[in-house]
Amino acid sequence: MRRDSTPTLLFLNDGKATVQIHGAWLTDLLVEPSLMQAINASLQTTQNKPGLHWDLRQLSALDHIGAQLLWLSWGKRFPANLQVNEHHQALFNRLAEVQAIPVLEPPKPVVPPFGKLGRLSLNFALHVIGIIELIGQLILDFGRLVRHPTRGPWKEISANIYRTGFQAMAITALVGLLIGVVLSYLSGQQLRNYGGDLFIVNLLGISIIRELGPMLAAILIAGRSGSAITAQLGVMKVTEELDAMRVMGIPVGFRLIMPKVIALAITMPLIVIWTDVMALIGGAISAQFILDMSPGFFLHKLPDVVSLGNYWIGLGKGVVFGVLIAIIACHYGLRIKPNTESLGQGTTSSVVVSITSVIIADAFFAVLFRNVAY
Repeated sequence: MRRDSTPTLLFLNDGKATVQIHGAWLTDLLVEPSLMQAINASLQTTQNKPGLHWDLRQLSALDHIGAQLLWLSWGKRFPANLQVNEHHQALFNRLAEVQAIPVLEPPKPVVPPFGKLGRLSLNFALHVIGIIELIGQLILDFGRLVRHPTRGPWKEISANIYRTGFQAMAITALVGLLIGVVLSYLSGQQLRNYGGDLFIVNLLGISIIRELGPMLAAILIAGRSGSAITAQLGVMKVTEELDAMRVMGIPVGFRLIMPKVIALAITMPLIVIWTDVMALIGGAISAQFILDMSPGFFLHKLPDVVSLGNYWIGLGKGVVFGVLIAIIACHYGLRIKPNTESLGQGTTSSVVVSITSVIIADAFFAVLFRNVAY
């Protein structure tokens, strides 16, 4: 680097506070860190001093970056006292013209009245249509399985039964046991005050077998297996495995969707029975400590106070809840877009909608069978 081309900034005490610029203010010279730090420090000292005289006639060269550096130190306007060569003045004039161009703000989107409600209604309608199409394809695939049972996806069904049933036994047993203990403890405290200790069997038997058992099992399966189904189909959608299956002539509904629905329809009643048993065991253990009621008397009294109709209603709920969770999980899995954000949102929506649908279906069962098995 030549000494006479080094960009420098000098302060002259000639009675009028002059700042004299020397050298070549070019990009390839200004990129040197130590030099740039020194120039920035000098320019900062000139700020908030409107009476300074700027003498740029000693500049040997100037490009856009050097001119912009000075322009920013001037507060994006010409100083009152400026001396500059004519060919360098053009750079500053161009910066002033750019500064004068107004920055257009993007227009705010106009939302028509009830626009959000319309979008939500359309989105809901699209989900309903998608689920109806999925159910229709599922019926066709099930008819194909009935016509040609030897060609059915029995390995896929078996694998899904293992994943959604056997592997879910531990968590459902723990939750069922604890719910039985808590419900028995709270109910026993109140019944003992009124001398109704024996009615703890009625309360636990009907509430667990008819309502709490199927509901707890459905909520746990929706959060565990439903989310796994949605994530599995979503990942296959992101990695284009579903497209590859269609290209190879493999029916996605017959090989992926139908086995999951059949598996959950089979495992959910079994999980309901398992949850009921563990909840009643927890209730019996708690009743022994609170009401001094032996587990043998609890089991002997249970068939007399809980009719067989309550048991079948609970199993019927399990089948319906299992099919409902599987269809919703598959629907949201097939709607995943090829990005990770959509995968997370789809899985979350699948669990929320599944649990909400299970609660709505349980309310429908409660109204439909309100006079049955009481």
